[in-house]
Amino acid sequence: MDQRPVIRRAAPLDTREMAVLLNEIIAVGGTTARTETVIAEDFLPLLGAPCAACHVAEVGTEIMGFQYIEPHTSLPPEVADISTFVQRGKTGLGIGSALFEATAQAARDLGFDWINATIRADNTGGLIYYQSRGFRDWRHLSDQRLANGMRVDKICKRFDLD
Repeated sequence: MDQRPVIRRAAPLDTREMAVLLNEIIAVGGTTARTETVIAEDFLPLLGAPCAACHVAEVGTEIMGFQYIEPHTSLPPEVADISTFVQRGKTGLGIGSALFEATAQAARDLGFDWINATIRADNTGGLIYYQSRGFRDWRHLSDQRLANGMRVDKICKRFDLD
C-alpha cells in the first residue's frame, strides 16, 4: 500500500461500499461466521446506535476495511463485541492495526471495560490479527451452527481496556 489509510467514523454514504466489501468476503467463505449477504441498509442501525462505533479505513476514496463495536446480548453490558473486515488481498498492510487504534479509543469513550472478538477457529488470519493486537483467549465455543447450517468451532478473545 502506497499510503497509510485514513481512519474515520463511518457515515451513511459508506454503507454501500461496506456491504460490497463484506459480501466479497462472505462469497469466498472461511473467514467470517456470516454466510448471508448484506445490503447497505443493514449497517444503518449500527451507525446510529448510542453504544456502538464503526470506523472505515480509506486510501484515497476507496474503503479498504471497516471495524465496529457494539453490545451483544450474550455478553455483559460492560463488554463491546468487535467485528473487523478488510478488503480481500489487502490484509497484512496495516489497515486492521490502524482501525483498532480508533476502535479501542471509541470503546473507552463509550465506557466499555473490555472488547470481545469471536473468531471461527479455522480463521487463522483472524486469530493472528486479534492475538497481535493483545487479545487473549477466554472461551472456546464448540460445534456452533452458522446460518447456512455449517458447524464450526469458535474462539472468543478479550482485550482489556486500560
